[in-house]
Amino acid sequence: MAKKNTSTNRKDLKELKDRKRLLEDSNRKAAVSKRHKKGKRTARENINDLCDKGSFQEIGSLIVAAQKGRKSVKELRENTPADGLISGIGTINADLFTERTNCYVLSYDYTVLAGTQGAFGHKKTDRLMALAKKANCPILFFVEGGGGRPGDVDFHHVSTGGLDLPTWYAFARLSGKVPRIAIVGGYCFAGNAAIAGCSDVIIATKDSSMGMGGPAMIEGGGLGQFHPKDIGPAKTLAKEGVIDILVADEEEAVAVAKRYLSYFQGKIKQWKAPKQEALYDILPEDHRYAYDINAIINTIADVDTVLELRAQFAKNMVTALIRIEGKPYGVIANSTRHLGGAIDSDAADKAARFLQLCNAFNLPVISLCDTPGFMVGPEHETKGLIRHSSRLFLSAAALEVPLITIVLRKAYGLGAMAMAGGSFHASFLTLAWQSGEFGAMGLEGAVKLGYKKELEAIKDEKERQHLYDQLVAQEYEKGKAINAAETLEFDEVIDPVETRNRIATAHSCFNLNSKNNTNSFIDSW
Repeated sequence: MAKKNTSTNRKDLKELKDRKRLLEDSNRKAAVSKRHKKGKRTARENINDLCDKGSFQEIGSLIVAAQKGRKSVKELRENTPADGLISGIGTINADLFTERTNCYVLSYDYTVLAGTQGAFGHKKTDRLMALAKKANCPILFFVEGGGGRPGDVDFHHVSTGGLDLPTWYAFARLSGKVPRIAIVGGYCFAGNAAIAGCSDVIIATKDSSMGMGGPAMIEGGGLGQFHPKDIGPAKTLAKEGVIDILVADEEEAVAVAKRYLSYFQGKIKQWKAPKQEALYDILPEDHRYAYDINAIINTIADVDTVLELRAQFAKNMVTALIRIEGKPYGVIANSTRHLGGAIDSDAADKAARFLQLCNAFNLPVISLCDTPGFMVGPEHETKGLIRHSSRLFLSAAALEVPLITIVLRKAYGLGAMAMAGGSFHASFLTLAWQSGEFGAMGLEGAVKLGYKKELEAIKDEKERQHLYDQLVAQEYEKGKAINAAETLEFDEVIDPVETRNRIATAHSCFNLNSKNNTNSFIDSW
């Protein structure tokens, strides 16, 4: 009778387990210790924290660096496991949803040749991109690393510069098809940074740096010597709109990545609504005073469900992901604390790109409008305002998800129309709070222009000011929400506490499954 095989006496199985054991952090103590001394986590620690427990299944784990012409196979297996790129598939946020969401996860491993991109690593990345496209699965990519790796000599006889690599093309082709999240926890340069830039969202730690060229490339180009920290520091890139969410460390980065992904996974099981009466106290009755738009967003949304994107960039425009009754939405909102809520080039770009993101992944959009219009003046025109502001009209016109506009206070001119999708009747629903104000332009300016001759005809300054104040008051009376509603330029004036319920009802009327997802490209900017 033949001896029964078990996992303990099969040589081939033992050989497999011995090889895979080389991949584990516990067998790479020196490299792991060096990483921990820098206050950083290993790639496997980040992945284990990101994926649901026990769900991560690695793909392509046994490759090594393409340097067999320089080093022994034993040395490569010990020092370049997985060619410095860990990849596979796992589930994320399974506790929040009825149906599981499989996600492709990739992470450059900084303990292996500084997280550089190896020749075999590129083959693995390309394979994962193809799988994600076929499976329609999100991609989460830890992209810390130094860019291309010139030392992979095994490929030199088949490639000169690697310029035929499909990695970035394959990743960019997934824009708008599947959610793509880049996480940066340190130095990220060249090819690694290009992957980050092609992602839907970049989540970066405050100590990270990113650049299209690292120190070696900059010095090699004769441009001087720089410390990695001085090339694209995170604080600067957050202000410039490159980084979407700035976090303290890798632990927070993983937590935020899981939270961001959840908005694209559907409705959550449990939610809690804030007391809506708080809205009465947030918006001042005197329209001359600014207020905290984020407080209004947090009150309309379910408790603890607001995630703001690009918070340090174009602060006059807020873009955020929220939930109402457990369902995910995107929000664009004017902030009166910055430029009085006027829309400049940066704000238009920020909102336009966010609309593309929402449209690609079936998120209804809520627009909270309080703007005197587009920013004007010679200085702003030199920044290409015409083209930048028009992006907001173009992105809104391409929306196939419902846009629900709520006028909180000012709704003046083209800027207000852009916030409503290009027209107040372009929105699926256009509402106004009782505090709403409407006009073709700022009412004071409208009086100065429209009654210029009448005002100039009055020589007495006090008398002229009296007429001006009287005319302005008339315009405000005519333009306030309850009077403007008589012309049916918008759908209804509501009590602020009705806002959540109105949004939920509008959402329930719209069949998002009927959306045609053919034009879903998301711009990088």
